[in-house]
Amino acid sequence: MSIDPTLLPPRFADLSKDLPPGLRVSERVLDPVVILEKHEGRLVARLAARRTVRGAEKLIPAPANDYDWVLDGDIIRPLPKDVSEALIAKLGPDLSQDVKYGMLREQLAEVDPDIELRLSDTVLETGTSAAERCPGDIEIEGLDAQLYPYQAKGVAWMSGTANSHGGLILADEMGLGKTLQIIALLMMEVPEESAPALIICPTSLIANWVREIRRFAPSLSILVHRGPERAGTFRGLQVTNVVITTYDTMVNDISIFAAFEWSWVISDEAQAIKNPHSARRKNVATIPRRKTIPMTGTPVENSLADLWSLADFAVPGVLGDLRAFQERYPDGIETAREVAEIVGPIMIKRRVSDVAADLPERIDIDVPLEMEDDLVDHYEYVREATLAKYPVAGALVATLQLQLVCAHPWLRANKDENDEGEGTIIDANAGLPLVNTKVERALALIGEAFSNGKKILVFALFNRLGDILRQAGKDLPDAYWGAINGSTPQEDRQGIIDEFGAHEGPAILVLNPKAAGAGLNITAATVVIHMTPVWNPALEAQASARAHRRGQTLPVTIYRLYYEDTIERVMLDRSAWKNEMGNEIVPVSNRDEEDLEKAIHISPRKK
Repeated sequence: MSIDPTLLPPRFADLSKDLPPGLRVSERVLDPVVILEKHEGRLVARLAARRTVRGAEKLIPAPANDYDWVLDGDIIRPLPKDVSEALIAKLGPDLSQDVKYGMLREQLAEVDPDIELRLSDTVLETGTSAAERCPGDIEIEGLDAQLYPYQAKGVAWMSGTANSHGGLILADEMGLGKTLQIIALLMMEVPEESAPALIICPTSLIANWVREIRRFAPSLSILVHRGPERAGTFRGLQVTNVVITTYDTMVNDISIFAAFEWSWVISDEAQAIKNPHSARRKNVATIPRRKTIPMTGTPVENSLADLWSLADFAVPGVLGDLRAFQERYPDGIETAREVAEIVGPIMIKRRVSDVAADLPERIDIDVPLEMEDDLVDHYEYVREATLAKYPVAGALVATLQLQLVCAHPWLRANKDENDEGEGTIIDANAGLPLVNTKVERALALIGEAFSNGKKILVFALFNRLGDILRQAGKDLPDAYWGAINGSTPQEDRQGIIDEFGAHEGPAILVLNPKAAGAGLNITAATVVIHMTPVWNPALEAQASARAHRRGQTLPVTIYRLYYEDTIERVMLDRSAWKNEMGNEIVPVSNRDEEDLEKAIHISPRKK
């Protein structure tokens, strides 16, 4: 005869002696256990009793969390009479609806002799694994993009996890479209102007965020909070769906950012806040928010303090107090595994090799950059001075000079060096910093690739740009650095490529596309960075084909870095036009004057 135990009183003391036929009562009190399970994307606590039979453990669920007894076959066995109160005191009153992961982990870190917490396998499942079970097709109104299956799975998992836990870590590898996934997530529930989404990123990524949002989610309104025109009160931020700012601006204006609750706080290139003692990390943690996502493609498991910083920002309390965490988990392989088990359920981390079947063989990513004010002034000065100095051939001379400024303001044309017209010298006394927006973005891409053990090709028309990159990247992880340009003897070039490919670990080759744009097979590289646009699209295509060619077994990610509203923008537009029209059929001279005029008059100065 089947008996519904929920029809019986929840208190053991209230059970009548006239029990339904077939039931017996034991007076032996069992130890309580709370099992945490996932139900419809949420963590739910379930009360149970632990009984040992012939050395084997048996867990018996209670009829509900407010019962102080369990039904073991036909025997009613009691739990401690105050177990329900102890459970509520430990996890809060909403046990049947939702338990926050951060609070749960805080409780697990404490030894409680009265009640034991246990996690089911579903709770311990990593975000990466859980995302695989999500649908690979998702409809998002207002999103002008077709997501790859892995991206759709990631967005679906992030939506559920952010709603249930309040935060997560997006740690997909470079080139997998983290920015697009975040934009898709925002479009699933568009932030209201009273509580916009806040995106904090390096200066070099602002233009890219603006471009990607306008491209994929044009209905989202955007406010860039940076520079002298930024808002002076928090009310000036509550006028848009998305606010984009830099880490330094966030620190300077923290009183404004912390004045109200944001729907999201999204930290791009989150390694910027990996130091838990830094001003950036301390300030960003004080911003009130409903949901949090630090984004990073750089592995952080090697430094557990770094991982603590990101995880605690995403889900406060998930790894406990920093001092106690460092005492309990000193850096090491075993402790890293323990911490990974805790952080895994709130982290999604896919590599290119994991989702290669979803990807095209070649991933092209344009990276628009915004010039900093000092470089804008220098750019305008060089143009005006060149046109004044060369009244007849000024336009042609100016195009080269402006290309040099965009490549790096320390570069100067070297008229004495015959290196296919691209010889340059470095003037370190140019009055402008070594690291500017373009160098910063290039170093970030190189550093992330190095951290993931990848090999990179960097193409630059001006040879000494490679020296500038290496000088600026002195703090990057150890890697092989090589170069091939017009001054490299033909007989030495293949040896350099062989060294590059044979090197175990990360490596970089800085190449001049005119010298290395044809005839070389460099399939050891899976990342290509174009630092300087070229007028001829065929030259760039040949350069990219050094890595993306027969023999390559993985998708190749190709980045093109360029400054918006400069000669580089004109060069890319002309290159795209020539590709569309077809170089062999349509003469290009009919647009030469128009492009030259644009090139010398386009201005990065804000109106």
